[in-house]
Amino acid sequence: MNLKLKGKTALISGSTSGIGYETAKILLQEGAVVYINGRVEKRVNEAIQKLKKFLPQAEIKSFIADFNDPEEVENQLNRIDQIDILINNVGIYKSQSFFETSAKDWERQFQVNVMSSVQLSQHFMPGMLQQNWGRILFISSECAYLVPQDMISYSATKAMLHAISRGLAQLTKSSKVTVNTIVPGSTLTEGAKVFLEEKAMEQRQDVKEVEQSFFQSERPNSTLQRFINVNEVAQTIAYLCSPLSSATNGSVIKIDGGSSGGIL
Repeated sequence: MNLKLKGKTALISGSTSGIGYETAKILLQEGAVVYINGRVEKRVNEAIQKLKKFLPQAEIKSFIADFNDPEEVENQLNRIDQIDILINNVGIYKSQSFFETSAKDWERQFQVNVMSSVQLSQHFMPGMLQQNWGRILFISSECAYLVPQDMISYSATKAMLHAISRGLAQLTKSSKVTVNTIVPGSTLTEGAKVFLEEKAMEQRQDVKEVEQSFFQSERPNSTLQRFINVNEVAQTIAYLCSPLSSATNGSVIKIDGGSSGGIL
């Protein structure tokens, strides 16, 4: 695949594992320079070393910052140059009753899930508009549509990203900058694997049986009836980072096997 990304520089928030890490791998394969982000230096370095083993010639940089601390993030941002591609991927969640979710829990999820993308976009988007090329992607979730009772706060933060993304897209008219939202469905991240394994032990079932049961009861509209592989999500993200996606702007792209239903 030639996505024409050689010479482009990308920053992916929350990229030491999961969708962010897999996207970084593809962008590096395509010749882009990539900033790997995490809040713990050890995890960032481990992710970079892992990528270096896979792609020895790749140019990989670190961006160590905790998005729950905007001042720390700003200090780190001032140390790096303008980028071409921004992927707002970082996100945290807490599974608990709505009535037991504290104001602090709401504030922390809002800060990390929403304000991180605001802060990064405010920092890098003016430069993209000035150079007349750029890509900004917001990684949302099917939870913005299919709201779990125990993840209302997380779902609310993901829904907010749609409005921010659409609003920013309006600022790109007549330019070569695009802003889009990605909506992954139930994806087989490390957390999902743990969930399946724990449920399998608890119910004394095979992991595959637990997966089938989950989709039959919780995601009946899914045409896939399985968890989506992180690479399947990352491939779409990588395409939307490229010059090949120039006509896609202000859009919501679902990678959910139809689980959230509807045509919009």
